[in-house]
Amino acid sequence: MENRTYTADAEPGERVTVAGWVHELRDLGGIAFLILRDKTGRIQVKFAKDEMDDDLVETGTSVSRESVVRVDGTVEEEPRAPTGVEIVPESVEVVAPADPELPLDPSGKVDAELPTRLDNRTLDLRRDEAKAIFEIRAEVLRAVREYFREVDATEINTPKIVATGTEGGTELFPITYFGEEAFMNQSPQLFKQLMVGSGLERVFEIGPIFRAEEHNTPRHLNEATSIDFESAFIDHRGAMDACEGAVRAAYEAVAENCREQLEVLGLADEFEVPEEAFPRLSYDEAIERVNATGELDEQLVWGDDLSTEAEKALGRDVGGHYFIVDWPSEIKPFYIKDHDEDESLSTGFDLMHPRMELVSGGQREHRYDELIAGFEQQGLDPDAFEYYTKMFRYGMPPHAGFGLGAERLLMTILGLENIREAVLFPRDRQRLSP
Repeated sequence: MENRTYTADAEPGERVTVAGWVHELRDLGGIAFLILRDKTGRIQVKFAKDEMDDDLVETGTSVSRESVVRVDGTVEEEPRAPTGVEIVPESVEVVAPADPELPLDPSGKVDAELPTRLDNRTLDLRRDEAKAIFEIRAEVLRAVREYFREVDATEINTPKIVATGTEGGTELFPITYFGEEAFMNQSPQLFKQLMVGSGLERVFEIGPIFRAEEHNTPRHLNEATSIDFESAFIDHRGAMDACEGAVRAAYEAVAENCREQLEVLGLADEFEVPEEAFPRLSYDEAIERVNATGELDEQLVWGDDLSTEAEKALGRDVGGHYFIVDWPSEIKPFYIKDHDEDESLSTGFDLMHPRMELVSGGQREHRYDELIAGFEQQGLDPDAFEYYTKMFRYGMPPHAGFGLGAERLLMTILGLENIREAVLFPRDRQRLSP
């Protein structure tokens, strides 16, 4: 609509056209109020019944909640109004009426279960709380992109339809690709490695990944957004530095630019940017500290992965973000480089939040013969990955990187109970639509 004024910009004495949704109607007898809502806030529209045209009053006071309306009128000061001003209307147009029976209440006065909210996401995001989450998500991704650009990384986009899985296995979604079998990509890992061997050297990508895992938990999705970074001529320590920098940049941006959204979510007073450097615990030390908590039924031994219970116990013990480094080589994928001085240890690392794992990364194996041996050790056919392995014969530099789950990052930043709160249209074991 031309010359539309957002509600937050309406100043006393101005003649304005505002458009948005009917948030609420209040009829007090001789006077009635329509509360109009747009992306910037709400404004009161006043109907003095005895002083206005009957048709205008009827249109403005009989419209159903959540209908889209356009109001032309004059802004006047009114200290008793929620925003200190109100509109005296000259015309009201119902642009798109809403059914009187809504599947959920966008005003938030009546709670709705998460499945109902996800089934009606458009309505759900008319609630201030839900909208705030995705405004913060946008700021997190903006800040991460800006950080990567500051460290001279180039943004790339890699294929999401591939001939082979990144890590093999059964966690792949097969599709038919012109009569051939293909898969939805689990990760941009192999492609971003190929890019560090190109003239770009240092790259990042923010895009979807697909994992056909049977998990049905509050922290797993089958389609997620991965924040990936890869750089030539750095080791796993340099990758951890970049990882910590990206996470800290996200927190700082939210603290600086999302104060209003944090207030809506009730987090403004407690939100904190991590101040201290993230500790880097060896796998050995992590195992010892978990066992020392006494919270597990069985003690962990060398070679065990950390269960969800172990991660939570260690998170409570550490109390903030931390890295786990020097994992056993047998636990990490074929493309993770082993330590030169001890091949039983890998350069792989995980970044942990007290609630869950956020990042997996490490230095990559850049030597062709060792890479092929890694495939064979993990039961993978190197010939199936020939597009990838052959480039390591043409001068592949040492390199390292990581993948960070965007939804998990947002979930931990905001203390969300379910990861589905952090994605517009979740894809999980039960949900393929909307």
